[in-house]
Amino acid sequence: MLRHLNWSAALLLVVLLPVRPVLAQKPAAFDREWAGIRSAFDSSLRQQGVAGGSLWFVQGDAVLGRAEYGLADVASGRPVTDSTIFHWASITKTFTAIAIMQLRDRGLLTLDDPVVKYVPELREVHDSFGDISRITISQLMSHSAGFRNGTWPWGGRPWQPFEPTRWAQLVAMMPYTEILFAPGSRYGYSNPGIIYLGRIIERLSGEDYEVYVDKNILKPLGMYRSYFDITPYHLLKDRSNGYEVSGGKRTAVGLDFDTGITVSNGGLNSPLTDMARYLAFLAGAPGHPEYEGVLKRGSLEAMWRPVLPTGSTAEGDSVTGGFFSLHAEGRRYIGKTGSQAGYRSFFYVQPETHTAAIGVTNTSGDGDRGTGPDADASWLLVDVRDRLMRRVFPLFK
Repeated sequence: MLRHLNWSAALLLVVLLPVRPVLAQKPAAFDREWAGIRSAFDSSLRQQGVAGGSLWFVQGDAVLGRAEYGLADVASGRPVTDSTIFHWASITKTFTAIAIMQLRDRGLLTLDDPVVKYVPELREVHDSFGDISRITISQLMSHSAGFRNGTWPWGGRPWQPFEPTRWAQLVAMMPYTEILFAPGSRYGYSNPGIIYLGRIIERLSGEDYEVYVDKNILKPLGMYRSYFDITPYHLLKDRSNGYEVSGGKRTAVGLDFDTGITVSNGGLNSPLTDMARYLAFLAGAPGHPEYEGVLKRGSLEAMWRPVLPTGSTAEGDSVTGGFFSLHAEGRRYIGKTGSQAGYRSFFYVQPETHTAAIGVTNTSGDGDRGTGPDADASWLLVDVRDRLMRRVFPLFK
């Protein structure tokens, strides 16, 4: 059984992508179980003051269950639809990891390469555990390199940017940065570590991170309405607003914000229709030879091997090479969560049955679990996720 832990991630969503024929007949009990999930989803969002959210369930490339709730933008009264574009925060990190594997498969790097080979500025970091050149690319991917969690080492101030905007700002902090534990010895979630992966992608490809990922992952998968940071003018009509809750007051973050140099950490915006295409790729939907052109299946599955235990089921019980693995009800799930600027999101893929779940809300919270607007929306993720893994995923053999 899953343990209920307070998660700082998002809502739940289970989805199958609508491009090709369904893998198998929908289980007879699916509609009944999905109705229960959807009812719980709507009720929880309503009780906790969430403005809007979406929840999908998929197998292969067919959508079997979906739910849209509430408003994408409160001021205009614009509702959430399947075209609504949400911010996916740290789920962006999985695209970064796939890009690294693409470069590996092209022979441009190895995962055992020292990070300083491509990011020599890191030689300024203080490493009391030995030579900084021992830290490898694979350790960055598995959050085991020893770097701190937060991008900024200070508390946020109103006059500070949302995130560092320039690489030079990170470089300036490196002489005052230290490695917190022996690299490879344990798991320690690190946002800066993923930024360094983004820097490697840029240096080896000769392109901005956003350009590389768009050309080599988003477009090949047909994710044509997905983008990083500022919304193209023709998509503004579908862009969701984000909302932060503090002291019982809900405040709009704004339709757009710039993740700056941290884009490889959390800059992706995308509608569920596009994210379903991504899940179909991860889940291994049959009949898509183009997936091998994005990343060979063997390389993708190699990324999912457990590296170190996380000590929690918040994101997964083990960290892998760019994802997290979670074991529940006798099954293995591969996934990632996100939390930023009011958005809470997650996805989980069950590779053996080609099924997947993905969910998102556009509203955060600042309190403990409860029934008011201060209740953290991350609880919705835990509740709906657990129910799905107990009652919906097991229907597929």
